[in-house]
Amino acid sequence: MRRSTIVTLRTAGRAARNLLLLACAAVLTSCGGGPSRPDCPAGKVCLQYGNASEPATLDPHKATGTWEYRILADSLMGLTQDSADGGTVPGMAASWETSADGKTWVFHLIDATWSDGAPVTADDFVFSFRRILDPKTAAEYASLLYFMKGAQAVNEGKAPVESLGARALGPRTLEIQLEHPAPYLPELAKHQTMFPVPKHMVEKYGDAWSQPGRFVGNGAYTVVEWKLGDHVKAVKNPRFYAADTVCVDEIYYYPTNDAISAERRVKRGELDVNTDIQSNRISFLRKELPGYVRTHTYLGVAYMAFNTNVPALKDKRVRQALTMAIDRDFITRKLLRGGQEPAFTFVPPGVANYSPATPPPWAAWPLAKRQAEARRLLAEAGYGPNHPLKIEIKHRNTPDPMLFMPAVQADWREIGVDVSLAQNETQIAYAAYRSRDFEVADAAWIADYNDPMSFLYLQNSSTGSQNYGDYKNPAFDALLLKADNEPDAAVRAGYLAKAESIMLNDATVAPVFFYINKNLVNPKVTGWVDNLVDHHPTRLLCVKGKGAPAPAG
Repeated sequence: MRRSTIVTLRTAGRAARNLLLLACAAVLTSCGGGPSRPDCPAGKVCLQYGNASEPATLDPHKATGTWEYRILADSLMGLTQDSADGGTVPGMAASWETSADGKTWVFHLIDATWSDGAPVTADDFVFSFRRILDPKTAAEYASLLYFMKGAQAVNEGKAPVESLGARALGPRTLEIQLEHPAPYLPELAKHQTMFPVPKHMVEKYGDAWSQPGRFVGNGAYTVVEWKLGDHVKAVKNPRFYAADTVCVDEIYYYPTNDAISAERRVKRGELDVNTDIQSNRISFLRKELPGYVRTHTYLGVAYMAFNTNVPALKDKRVRQALTMAIDRDFITRKLLRGGQEPAFTFVPPGVANYSPATPPPWAAWPLAKRQAEARRLLAEAGYGPNHPLKIEIKHRNTPDPMLFMPAVQADWREIGVDVSLAQNETQIAYAAYRSRDFEVADAAWIADYNDPMSFLYLQNSSTGSQNYGDYKNPAFDALLLKADNEPDAAVRAGYLAKAESIMLNDATVAPVFFYINKNLVNPKVTGWVDNLVDHHPTRLLCVKGKGAPAPAG
């Protein structure tokens, strides 16, 4: 356990230095007038893609951001993959079957190769699952695979990686054994944590395998270039099993933290797509750029995480006071105005097989009553005019947090809290959250798979670095475990709703609003389908007027 912790801290230190370099590159880029736009080669179809933030890594076992997922999902393919509407369809697995108890799955792989011509085998998947769970990898997302038999023990250094419940029954037959039934496995199988990595390249180059020039993938594209602070370039993989259906030849992904600058680049034709819009500009842009604005319900929640290691925030009364004092209606209706809904629960509406937990009673109170109760709770905890609570909110510098963080600051000052704001580049902010270098964190979570557990597991005491506030409640953990082992969907949903109610009562997080996804898409881009998970594989897109056929499927 100690060796695992040391490895994690050293890795975090390197990551922090890398993120600082990324932030400096982003600043230099903005000062220089924005990233360059490479010319599209004659006869080729190119997609210029505004991708929110600079990736920290192109290794799927170390990636955590949606901006990294977009690149990786174009270059790597799991057992399943996204359809145009965000659904789940076969990927590297043509078919699969499950045992009667739901604990053994057998996947039958298609005949496919890596971009260097080596065959994609079941052993690549076994190697990949072992790698992400190996404590030496220090994968922040490793706990997502704890449903696999023996996964937690492997990840905690208590068992060898060979004991993991995954094995190759043949070159193209993969067996996965589970700790408990996981009907959501096919959907989770398209997440980067279950992407295969090329065993032959990782064994040759170690973690450097994912660098451009060495990157080998099994998806529709291969990463060939990464200019820090400028762009990542991927080109069509001619060895992709369905390469004849892929229209776009080259993709350029740009970090676009500044949404206003990005929308100008879209308007000038420099970007074909940008993956975010400043919410309060949606109405304006619908008029300014007719046909470009694409919004849709999204499985995501914006929330404040309270670091329970901070002395003042160990007191539940303080956390409850801060939670109830946020004016969510003002933030969503008056400030953001993009269609977001106030959040008083953590799991968004629309998540499959679930009815969200009952909101806390104060959610129905008028704001003035909530403020009065918040002041009373703070006074009871020992804070008041002569001894104000002092707190810092660390937040991301992306469009919506830049809008609503000052509103939260004003709400908390209204109840007598001395609040300061600390703005950080997105990657640096999340690195701080994972290392617990914050008091209150502005965070957001987008579902990795369409199930309430994708949200609730974040607060499990065994989750690790992504449980930002270090929440620990044995009753909450026990209900999640019961849900994992419950075959009846309705009973399982009841356990999860009860667990969510416990978490909300403990006020370990303060949900603020439920997301919508919002993209700017040039109408010349075809094949884009708005969907609940905001996944849009480039292999299904095309660009009008480039003389190329539209992709099939």
